[in-house]
Amino acid sequence: MTPAEIRDEILDILEDISPDDDLDGLDDEKAFREQLELDSMDFLDIVMELRKRHRVQIPEEDYGHLASMQSTVTYLEPKMKDIVKS
Repeated sequence: MTPAEIRDEILDILEDISPDDDLDGLDDEKAFREQLELDSMDFLDIVMELRKRHRVQIPEEDYGHLASMQSTVTYLEPKMKDIVKS
């Protein structure tokens, strides 16, 4: 997957988890928690959805890499480079 495809996938997951949040104005550099009403369970849901949809394993010690859209895409890019978006 390309960085743009990974970003779209994260947006899709965020829409499922937090349907009331407006994701159109999401700032890729700012932390998700500063922009969206996500709690720790929502954050875990993101990790679980990535595992369910793409079999991407994210160790708990790496959760900090998923703070913002930019850091999430950067972290996931090598893990998802061989995944073909269907």
